[in-house]
Amino acid sequence: QVQLVESGGGLVQAGDSLRLSCAASGGIFSIYAMGWFRQAPGKEREFVAAISRNGYNTAYASFVEGRFTISRDNAKNTVYLQLNSLKPEDTAEYYCARGTVSYPSITTTDYKYWGQGTQVTVSS
Repeated sequence: QVQLVESGGGLVQAGDSLRLSCAASGGIFSIYAMGWFRQAPGKEREFVAAISRNGYNTAYASFVEGRFTISRDNAKNTVYLQLNSLKPEDTAEYYCARGTVSYPSITTTDYKYWGQGTQVTVSS
């Protein structure tokens, strides 16, 4: 049984940084892409970033604008999302997901397992 547990969210001010972590257990972590998605109240879940199984390739949503960085440590079965220069519009529940593919897909349907989410709140 694959389990994903996110951590690192919190309440910060605009311009601050956060580092989200997602620890995976069960299955074989290193052969699948990992992704981060977010969902704000009243909005649909949207893609944020993804990373290939070996970490060599990444993909980002256009709104990231160079502020976020996704990375992974296959030895620790963990994927990270560094959030810099946070804006109030980044406020959302952030979810990590394990893909069914090895490349950094931006499509929700390419992800099978999801974590419970970690809340990021950015005040102005």
